[in-house]
Amino acid sequence: MAKDSLDESLKLEQINKVAKNVILFIGDGLGISTITASRILKGQKMGNPGEETVLEFEKFPNVALSKVYGSDKMVPDSAATASALMCGEKTNWYLVGTRDPVAISDCVASKAENMKMTCILDHFQAEGRSTGVVTTARVTHATPASAYAHTPNRDWEGDYQTAGIPGDCKDIAYQLIYDNSDINVVLGGGRRSFLPNSTVDPETNTVDKRQRRDGHDLIQIWKDIQTTKGRSHEYVWNKGQFDNINPANTDYLLGLFGPSHMQYSLDRDSSSAGEPTLAELTEKAINILKKNDKGYFMMVEGARIDHAHHDSLAKHALEETLALEAAVKKAVDMTSIQDTLIIFTSDHSHVFNIGGYTQRGNPIFGIAEPQSDEPPLDGLPYTVLGYGNGPNRVLNGTRVNLTNVNTAAKDYTPESAIPLAYETHAGEDVGIYARGPMAHLIQGVKEQHYVAHVMQYAACVGDYRFDCKRKEINAAGQLVPSVLTIFLSICLKFMSSI
Repeated sequence: MAKDSLDESLKLEQINKVAKNVILFIGDGLGISTITASRILKGQKMGNPGEETVLEFEKFPNVALSKVYGSDKMVPDSAATASALMCGEKTNWYLVGTRDPVAISDCVASKAENMKMTCILDHFQAEGRSTGVVTTARVTHATPASAYAHTPNRDWEGDYQTAGIPGDCKDIAYQLIYDNSDINVVLGGGRRSFLPNSTVDPETNTVDKRQRRDGHDLIQIWKDIQTTKGRSHEYVWNKGQFDNINPANTDYLLGLFGPSHMQYSLDRDSSSAGEPTLAELTEKAINILKKNDKGYFMMVEGARIDHAHHDSLAKHALEETLALEAAVKKAVDMTSIQDTLIIFTSDHSHVFNIGGYTQRGNPIFGIAEPQSDEPPLDGLPYTVLGYGNGPNRVLNGTRVNLTNVNTAAKDYTPESAIPLAYETHAGEDVGIYARGPMAHLIQGVKEQHYVAHVMQYAACVGDYRFDCKRKEINAAGQLVPSVLTIFLSICLKFMSSI
């Protein structure tokens, strides 16, 4: 067979595939500029100039841009954007899995008929497939919560935050344990919202003021639920316990590795008393989930990219990106492009920049080397990386002289143009990268909630459960539908959700 004919045959075969498994990677706050800077950093750590480096997800054959605005915001937050990615609808700032007629913190309105979204995790569970949520944030934080919870305020992570709210809305941790005990794997931080305030945290030996006031030990309750249902299950809170988990005889795993978020990669305690890497979390999760012959859905979030940017900690943000990339590589190595759709994207960007006409190979955390005709007007050096707003290095109206300053230090904060206590998100498009069945649908410039529809269509679940004919077509050996037919089908359902 001629090469062109073979390539076309493989292309048609891939178009006709059904995704048994779907893995959605979300780099929280991972804009294009952060990807570029992380690419350079990776190359420079290998002794190269850096710009020529290719990150693992950049090897994916299909790429698109995602428009990240929300129903009410040009520049969105993670709750609205993650809800769009996983639930297939745009919504308002701070809303988790809740439709946009509801206003922030309006518990009563959120309980009205049809205000709860049905999301990709729900669709997979309805088909008897396994599910997992993996994050380096608190598992009750906005992005992971959007996979399973419904609330008009993302901050309602524990009952500390919901006390006295009219309407009796349940906090996110409560919803995870009581309403979502069928999720096979939940790994991340956030123990404080699960422990009663009568119990000291096993790691800190203290009681956090945000621990539960209702007396519910949600970790023990989760164990009791799994025991009652006759399931093999384990709960872990440190790396040693995690490493000892055997996926072969564990079907349900809850891991809460910190009172709040997990540690930054650069600060991580790698001992048995510390925390696993995101790649290790991903590997363990896949080994548990893949035991289901029907397949699985898993969301993996590199959450602390976003947290680092908010504090203008550029080095942490880039290292967190590389930790997420390592998790992507692990997933690629463990799965087949024939039956697993992997989508890598971000919820939003940050006001983070690379500039200065600097020379190729200049240290990414170093001082910029601008063109001779573009010197700083104040005569002071500046770094390659900077922020549009955030914690500022201006002292009495004058920029700090960076001569002899170690700008590559772990906690160095680059300059920002507008002084704020907390750096903000940005509103520009972010990337979507895809490989596997139906990955060809990731192309062009798309609305962010289109991603949820692609995942549903690829796996024949949710809105596309009954009009997905690829299984029958495969069995009958008939011709595959054209790309245009597939595209029109998904667009009709997608447009109805806008």
